[in-house]
Amino acid sequence: MTDKKINIAVIGCSGMGRRHMDGVKAKEGACLYAICDTAPEQLEAAKKQMGDVIAVSDYKELVNDPNLDAVVIVTPDQFHLEMTVAFLRAGKDVLCEKPMALTVAECEEMMRAEKETGRRLMIGQVCRCTPGFIMAKNLVDEGRIGELCFVESEYAHNYSHARGYNDWRVVPERHGFIGGGCHAVDLLRWIAGDPTEVYAYSNHKVLMDWPTDDFTVAIYQFPNKVAGKVFVSTGCKRNYTMRSVFYGTKGTIICDNTSPTIQLFEDDPANGKSYTEPQILPVEVNNHNVTAEIDVFVEALVSGKPMPVTSMEGASSVAVCCATVESAQIGRPVQIKYPEA
Repeated sequence: MTDKKINIAVIGCSGMGRRHMDGVKAKEGACLYAICDTAPEQLEAAKKQMGDVIAVSDYKELVNDPNLDAVVIVTPDQFHLEMTVAFLRAGKDVLCEKPMALTVAECEEMMRAEKETGRRLMIGQVCRCTPGFIMAKNLVDEGRIGELCFVESEYAHNYSHARGYNDWRVVPERHGFIGGGCHAVDLLRWIAGDPTEVYAYSNHKVLMDWPTDDFTVAIYQFPNKVAGKVFVSTGCKRNYTMRSVFYGTKGTIICDNTSPTIQLFEDDPANGKSYTEPQILPVEVNNHNVTAEIDVFVEALVSGKPMPVTSMEGASSVAVCCATVESAQIGRPVQIKYPEA
């Protein structure tokens, strides 16, 4: 990379897309060069908000633009494969929002394009940029709760009024566990490692006009005999949460991405710490911290260092999610098959 600003296009002008646009505009060394959306009203609203940018309704108009360096893809999941491969093969670096794709085979095709073109692909697993989860990981890595025994996370998000533009979420290939639950899966993988086996149960009792189950609970075997659980509901009647708990041999961490504090329980009497009295640790509330996501993406491009969330990481979370859906469908444990490098 040279000293010139990196010209970035954001594909998708939804609320999340605009947050990515704000992140690009806030990043020194980056320039919001273009935006794209097939919905005229969303495109026009974003253009008014973002100012002097190129605005197009077809991403193909940007693929071969010689002035474009990189793209951020914030579109419905079912378009990630097509768009990512097109931009990689045109010599652009890509930040693709989670989930990387909807099948492991699609992820592998994206990885092949990355390898063959020599371009850079990052996956937007934004929980890795969430302050509360970063603190939880640091506490685990520092040994504050000893050796991990059990980890759990939940993705509870009522989709009743979140069908997406033109009902893009309401398609059989986009199971809620893959599209949304990948947040919780990726968080546990980030902290506890890659699980080897899953046994899941699911039902379909709330979103009856949707084609997929809306409640799933999954039990995992993580490395070092660490047990884990992920609960995903897209039909729950409650406020959004990603409450997560990490149990260790010397303590416990309770956190989420919407609270201003973390609870840390430590069994350390010699230092006056009791497991019955939680330490309340303040933390910045920044759910879906896409500004930090854009920041680390651009920094990796400038420095040449590995992407903080590689394509293999994104594909591995999809592999775990797909195995979970399969287990719930067939009613027995499934060995998780990770993608080929």
